[in-house]
Amino acid sequence: MSEALPSWDLTDLFPAPDSPELEAALERAERDAAAFAIKYTGHLATLPGPGLATAIAAYEAIEEVLGRVMSYAQLLFSGDSTDATIGRFYQSMTERVTAISSHLIFFTLELNRLDEPALNAKLSDPALARYHPWLRDLRVFRPHQLDDALEKLLHEKEVTGRSAWSRLFDETIAGLKIPLNGVELTVSDVLNKLSDTNRATREAAGRAIGDVFGRNIRLFALITNTLAKDKDITDTWRRYDRPASYRNRANMVEDEVVDALVTAVTADYARLSHRYYLLKAKWLGLDTLQHWDRNAPLPGDADTSIPWPEARRRVLDAYAAFSPDLAAIGRQFFDKPWIDAALRPGKSGGAFAHPTIPSAHPYLLLNYHGRTRDVMTLAHELGHGVHQVLAGDQGYLMAGTPLTLAETASVFGEMLTFRALLDAETDPARRRIMLAGKVEDMLNTVVRQVAFYQFETLLHAERAQGELVAERIGELWMQVQTESLGPAFTFSPEYRVFWAYVPHFIHSPFYVYAYAFGDCLVNALYAVFQSGHPDFQRKYLDMLRAGGTKRHQDLLAPFGLDASDPGFWRKGLDVISGFIDELETTA
Repeated sequence: MSEALPSWDLTDLFPAPDSPELEAALERAERDAAAFAIKYTGHLATLPGPGLATAIAAYEAIEEVLGRVMSYAQLLFSGDSTDATIGRFYQSMTERVTAISSHLIFFTLELNRLDEPALNAKLSDPALARYHPWLRDLRVFRPHQLDDALEKLLHEKEVTGRSAWSRLFDETIAGLKIPLNGVELTVSDVLNKLSDTNRATREAAGRAIGDVFGRNIRLFALITNTLAKDKDITDTWRRYDRPASYRNRANMVEDEVVDALVTAVTADYARLSHRYYLLKAKWLGLDTLQHWDRNAPLPGDADTSIPWPEARRRVLDAYAAFSPDLAAIGRQFFDKPWIDAALRPGKSGGAFAHPTIPSAHPYLLLNYHGRTRDVMTLAHELGHGVHQVLAGDQGYLMAGTPLTLAETASVFGEMLTFRALLDAETDPARRRIMLAGKVEDMLNTVVRQVAFYQFETLLHAERAQGELVAERIGELWMQVQTESLGPAFTFSPEYRVFWAYVPHFIHSPFYVYAYAFGDCLVNALYAVFQSGHPDFQRKYLDMLRAGGTKRHQDLLAPFGLDASDPGFWRKGLDVISGFIDELETTA
């Protein structure tokens, strides 16, 4: 299969790491950034509206050049993080871009020092008013801003701080070889074996992962402890109320809204995951489940290998049935070398969509094993990619979407694909298997990610009192896993180290609840679509085109939805519960 799978071509960004074009872009950015600092430092308060708009446009242009460079370096590194030459290139680009962007730090800090009446007066100019959403979101961080010298110090030390520890994590994971049945496999390959039809294979994979990660657990504990303490120090200086507060501000969502989501999901553990996994244990003929049974195929689920062209057809057909315009954008990713689905050593595990910059295009990475879940992953990442293309017209500063809304298009794309496949299936036994698979995906997205969030909350709270030994981190992990997965499970000892392979804990602390946010939001949104809401497709594409210019209240209002309403999350969770009701009936 691997020969037929696509690999991306990054030359749309730069021809090569040593290309003259890349060096010229860096030199130009350095000159422009230095000149920008000389021209504007200390002068923003006296600029009229048009002059400030010109300054922001110049700042955006420099940032986009730097964004192109770092996108290229990051994607190369994701393609093979075991290659020492690529690792060196990635680090050198990080250091150079950090040095160049140090010239620009003053700009957002000085903007935030403008008082509200003065800024509002400037915003009466139409050219500056275009940037109002960006200025609005920038000022969310105003109470947490430090003085210029401290901000510059933190910025420049990032390359030897958080970024360096994150790179160590990535290279360690990519370099691990896990022996299974006499063959050394990558972490991604062995994790894939946890979905094997053969329980002995799943158990062997689970124990092998536990063994290898157990032998490396002190390193992972050190990385985790160091980054948690680093975050605690920064959060204290910036006066954030709690460890998750920065992430919530970045997501442009209130702490209380996140609390409502987490409370709703945890209160529904029994109605959702506990109930489903008790059903699954019966279907598998087991008294209790082990962690390697969580993603086990159900009896009768052949889950035959799906060739890449067939995966492409299924996803694009589902998109086209909803909106031909959506499918036309998605088709570009297949017709052009924008997807890397090939399986190879050193490649990042999992999947992602990288937006790069609006003047280029997004790239998708996934590891395609030919399973139904991989088709759903393709539908998910393509949703991200289409969203990023549509939002690109907002420009570099405003195309990006808060994480809570960034998952909307991806999860909606998954739902479209699943519904299309389910509606086409006439065999009752096969429909039940498909429905169960969707429930498992939703539980992984909602329940599991909220449990991850709870794990992070416990870990960061305890780390504030002192370093945690690996065994204690494992205890916290087991606590939230037991609570969230319920009485159907007993856990073998090696599961205590499985927290160590989750990259979000390292790269993006408290990111994980965004998946649950997005899934519940899409469940509610899809219910509106099914109800025949007028002009839904146009409103949906307009929502994606808005990028980061609107908050969740404004984006959901055309659909009659409000995420601050306590009943909103219940609607999303009711969809999952309804699927489980149907499974209980058919069982």
